[in-house]
Amino acid sequence: MTSVSSPSRTIRIGSRKSELALVQTYWVQEQLQKSYPDIDFQVHTMSTQGDKILDVALAKIGDKGLFTKELELGMINQEIDFAVHSLKDLPTNLPEGLTLAAITERENPADAVVFHQNHLGQTLATLPPGSVIGTSSLRRLAQLRHKFPHFTFKDVRGNLNTRMTKLDAGEYDALILAVAGLERLNMHHRIHEILPPDISLHAVGQGALGIECRENDLELITILKAIEHPQTRDRCLAERSFLRSLEGGCQVPIGVNTEIDGETLTLTGIVASVNGENLVKNTITGAATDAEKLGTQLANILREQGATEILEEIFTQIQRGS
Repeated sequence: MTSVSSPSRTIRIGSRKSELALVQTYWVQEQLQKSYPDIDFQVHTMSTQGDKILDVALAKIGDKGLFTKELELGMINQEIDFAVHSLKDLPTNLPEGLTLAAITERENPADAVVFHQNHLGQTLATLPPGSVIGTSSLRRLAQLRHKFPHFTFKDVRGNLNTRMTKLDAGEYDALILAVAGLERLNMHHRIHEILPPDISLHAVGQGALGIECRENDLELITILKAIEHPQTRDRCLAERSFLRSLEGGCQVPIGVNTEIDGETLTLTGIVASVNGENLVKNTITGAATDAEKLGTQLANILREQGATEILEEIFTQIQRGS
């Protein structure tokens, strides 16, 4: 596999500095090194806006490129060659000159519940009214408010260890986090409940890694394809097309679920109001080779069901800072 590249080539990988980002990036580095032992893959770290602003809810500080913009500038300015992203953080419209070169095999994309020690052995359904649930995601917030209107929801920011510390200190009765992130940081023992799709549809791209690079670096794109997982790619392309067609950023209550059976892809999508009172949901099935077309079609179906009005109301609320 090394024939496409010069043995002396050095490839610079861009990553955020967070522990989870580095675990993901070093995994990508290791996989590529196995396929291309003659290439020197070097990791370069940088802080993004989302890493620096930790005392404001994500929806209020802008959602497009919050965790990716600095890495993308690094590629455009030739400081790094490609970047490793949690795919759920990567906007569906990329800067001119950049491309999504590969999508890795997905970890479990579901949302998990981590309880305070006082509530071990319980589920969300058995927690008492008024329990404080921590989440920084409008998607999770809207769906959980719909199912559990008797809870109190409180924003929580910071890296995973910081959030866990706040939970253990008693600031929250439970946190809602991504199963994939907990598992990648070897915190699977802290997962007390995994939420099924009928309670919480996951974020677009959740559990997968997106590898972004300059679109004119054809040699590098060929190298990166070595770690792409075709089924995950098709599922995530359908999800990203759905999100792009609704013009929703990562901090808009849009959730998805995808399955592939043979050559058939099934995509379920939801759009919900922040208060959880209004939501529209539907499912579409078709050929996996038409993944992006299916995403667009499902978005149009939900628009006919009222998604446009829900999203317009949300954007107005965000602009007002409410």
